[in-house]
Amino acid sequence: MYKPHIDLSHAYWKKIVKPCDHVIDATCGNGHDTLFLAELLFGDNSTGQENQGSLIAIDKQASALESCQRRLKGELPEEVLQKITYYQQCHSIFPASIEKGSVKLIVYNLGYLPGSDKTLTTLSDSTCQSITNALPLICQGGCISITCYPGTAAGKLEEEAVLTLASGIPKLQWSCCHHRWLNREHSPSLLIISRLSAEI
Repeated sequence: MYKPHIDLSHAYWKKIVKPCDHVIDATCGNGHDTLFLAELLFGDNSTGQENQGSLIAIDKQASALESCQRRLKGELPEEVLQKITYYQQCHSIFPASIEKGSVKLIVYNLGYLPGSDKTLTTLSDSTCQSITNALPLICQGGCISITCYPGTAAGKLEEEAVLTLASGIPKLQWSCCHHRWLNREHSPSLLIISRLSAEI
């Protein structure tokens, strides 16, 4: 299938994530992104050193978390599964235990959960609140990766709101880049928000 937004986001993540990093999947859904991130974090233990990295998976729907956990349990060894923490909550907030400036990558895959009720979808207000809360958590050299789905009315509004928010982020501390496929109407788009400076 033609999914360049996935290939591009994965290319960014591969360049950014290293063992011992802390990563968050803020909308884990069925666990496809969570699995990919886990493999980036824990898949190569060639150094022989203990990997102190961590992965947090967040989703509001219990069915999504259950699906994510099943997928990961079928693919990852137990020692890796122990480094993944799941939270059933809205993506607009993050666990209080996460320290500011400690996270290398936060991933969002917006919209609805594939194979479930399409009326249960991420929304502009909560997504923008989440991104605002995510910014202080990102370490220097880290980034926020947001996949938008403007093919529905709600998705289009959400993408517009997210892009408006990103346009106002201070340029001396952050770099914001939006990728859109122009000859494929309503195709998903990818926004990357990268932290340049230690100061926020």
